[in-house]
Amino acid sequence: MGILVVGSVALDTVKTPFGQVEEALGGSATYFSTSASYFTDVKVVAVVGEDFPETHIKFLKTRNVDLKGLMRSPGKTFRWSGFYDYDLNRAHTLKTELNVFESFDPLLPDEYAGSDIVFLANIDPVLQRKVLGQVKSPRLVAADTMNYWIENRKDELLETLKLVDILTINESEARELSGEPNLVKAARKILSFGPRTLVVKRGEYGVLMFNDGRFFSAPAFPLESVFDPTGAGDTFAGGFMGYLASVMDWSDPNLRKALVMGSVMASFAVQDFSLGGIRGLDYKEIEGRFKGLRGVAHFEDL
Repeated sequence: MGILVVGSVALDTVKTPFGQVEEALGGSATYFSTSASYFTDVKVVAVVGEDFPETHIKFLKTRNVDLKGLMRSPGKTFRWSGFYDYDLNRAHTLKTELNVFESFDPLLPDEYAGSDIVFLANIDPVLQRKVLGQVKSPRLVAADTMNYWIENRKDELLETLKLVDILTINESEARELSGEPNLVKAARKILSFGPRTLVVKRGEYGVLMFNDGRFFSAPAFPLESVFDPTGAGDTFAGGFMGYLASVMDWSDPNLRKALVMGSVMASFAVQDFSLGGIRGLDYKEIEGRFKGLRGVAHFEDL
């Protein structure tokens, strides 16, 4: 059935203790769509500037990503510059240049209006609702957000969450949104805002999922080398939502499998800069790591 994603397409300059890249392909919609494309069709709504390299367009097309909703506007493409020290769970922003993204007004091509699954990546919650207003009757809506919107657009964010089935955020964002330091209490509070399922991303410590009074934990795949965590959360979301789109069944067993698949895709992403870790995967590699991660967490009953 495919997924409609709205978010950012950007050029990133990133430095970690293990290397650096300049003006590399990035952005939430980019990581999400590349990851999800291994499981389903993906339609992207985003904006880039006149300076956006055509090579990046060609790459996304090789992943069969539908770019009819990618607008090219006069001006420069959104840019982010940052670095990580040896604590790779925390990014340090050096510069954010919104450029054409500052006036982004998402307008969906007519053929996108019938999308069954929608992922609202990290953008202004007002724009997230505007996108939903252009989709006729989605069967599943998921969203991401960040501390900036929690701190500056909380009322608008809460309005958006009333329309969302699944919310994916990180640990600190869950605590800030709920006002609760304990994650279990935080999850209960956030679920009362509207979402039926909450996914809390915890970086190298894995991911937690809360729904219907249940919770499930999936570990991160153990890696010997991690080069760049930029985009890992969006890559996780792409694997998670992509798997759900491939089965079109979001019962608890499939949500759990999707959670593990998201962790698998994120584990590939952090092994290289930009999209190097997920650009040319073979599905057998994904399947093999899925089975490996399942083995990490498996145990027998008493």
